[in-house]
Amino acid sequence: MDLQTAIMKRILRKLINLNIWGGRHTEIKNLQKALPAHLRGIKEYKNAIKELIRREFLNTKPSTGEIHVGLNSHKQKEIFNFLQEIN
Repeated sequence: MDLQTAIMKRILRKLINLNIWGGRHTEIKNLQKALPAHLRGIKEYKNAIKELIRREFLNTKPSTGEIHVGLNSHKQKEIFNFLQEIN
């Protein structure tokens, strides 16, 4: 499994554990808390966020000057299938 996929899975697990589905959202910078310190702010982290948005696993919402994200409840089955994949 490559680093970007591992980061994507950690972010999704964090949001699922916090129950951030549908109308609930959090700032993008809060997603860094799901990662160890040495992976925060690196290029792969930013690319992982972009890929999750491209796959429509995350919904974006501009709010209070920051971009907020939440899990797309319409893609719940695809999200759980992605987390089950072993690469």
